[in-house]
Amino acid sequence: MNYLHFSSRIFIPSCISSQPKTIWTSSNSENESKVVKLLQSQKGHCTKLSRSVNMENLQNGYLFPEIFMREYLHTQKYPNARVIRLGIGNTTEPIPDIITSAMAEHANALSTVEGYRGYGVEQGHMALRMAIAEKLYHNMGILGDEIFVSDGAQCDISRLQMLLGSNVTVAVQDPSFPAYIDSSVIAGRAGNFQEETGKYKNIVYLNCSPENNFFPDLSTASRADLIFFCSPNNPTGNAASWHQLKQLVEFAKANGSIIVYDSSYAAYISDGSPRSIYEIPGAREVAIEISSFSKFAGFTGVRLGWTVVPEELLYADGFPVIKDYNRIVCTCFNGASNIAQAGGLACLSEDGYQAITSVIDYYKENAKIIVDTFRSLGLKVHGGKNAPYIWVNFPGLSSWDVFNEILEKTHIVTIPGKGFGPAGEEYIRVGGFGHRESILEASARLKNLV
Repeated sequence: MNYLHFSSRIFIPSCISSQPKTIWTSSNSENESKVVKLLQSQKGHCTKLSRSVNMENLQNGYLFPEIFMREYLHTQKYPNARVIRLGIGNTTEPIPDIITSAMAEHANALSTVEGYRGYGVEQGHMALRMAIAEKLYHNMGILGDEIFVSDGAQCDISRLQMLLGSNVTVAVQDPSFPAYIDSSVIAGRAGNFQEETGKYKNIVYLNCSPENNFFPDLSTASRADLIFFCSPNNPTGNAASWHQLKQLVEFAKANGSIIVYDSSYAAYISDGSPRSIYEIPGAREVAIEISSFSKFAGFTGVRLGWTVVPEELLYADGFPVIKDYNRIVCTCFNGASNIAQAGGLACLSEDGYQAITSVIDYYKENAKIIVDTFRSLGLKVHGGKNAPYIWVNFPGLSSWDVFNEILEKTHIVTIPGKGFGPAGEEYIRVGGFGHRESILEASARLKNLV
């Protein structure tokens, strides 16, 4: 099959459905319209299988590939421009040697009779599971047996969606990471998309804005079976307080709901806010926690994460959720890479943890530079303290228009806030991941924006 190559990360097959539905992007730019028409005009052999109605219900392309495409078109227009990427949250700094050495040692051992290992246990090596429990959940009552090591938090989001039936109702923060909604759509839980509101009919959107301190008014919130909640939040960078999370746990208990708590950015918390939902009494009865080594240890390419499913978390009939999740993992996953797990174990050693903390501090300093830059332009800025993301307000403006203007005038890639939900309109997300010289160069360019 032939493919059109948009960038090093985007490939689109030339044999596609002849449906007149717009592909990839909501933009009407001349270049992108040409791409869409070209793709729609090329049709090869088609099977008799109908496309999933849930896949058809997804709106346009997934946010981040669309950003890649727009960046690609920009580089075609300005081939000599030095593009600075502060959009996709991809780490840039080298993984500390103490961690890569552990992975290299494990990889080299595979070439010896004594060191070779094949399949590991699907749930992850117990040494790593115990290290996660002891280092990151100390005094929270989390056991190694309750931790499932994986290839990343985003994959675990979809595995959790598989765990429950399509009749389950879902609530998400608005704005929030797109995978929560998109995986709910794919699972058939979202209902029809409503153009007038920019929301799916059956999803409960929990508004999180500066006006409510980025925490929803739960007294007026509708009940949902499953509540996706990310803290520190992606994209706003806000970390929920202990009292706010206590409200969330009490809300879930009162409604018989399960919280899926994403703590992928917990290592960036600087103000004493909870790093885990399990710091809250009663959370073990209502919450699953997913997390990742990606932004914590620079493992965006290595791929390693984990999910915590407490033994006290029960279905309505009293059956333990952990038993079903274990079945999902054993059916759909052969376990995280042994090499990646060796790196994860090194991360949680005393020296390894200190080393990755230094890298996190580097990114936090980057974020501070970006925050100060936008504030110097008189803009309202949120985040950047407890997370590597900065949430910048452009009142009255379309977030995609702001994205396009910044890219056009400064050659800097950001993320339009609307891509994270309707409440993200008038905002852009800027990431603190980058080499320091790139961050300083971006700061200088942005100061000339206005």
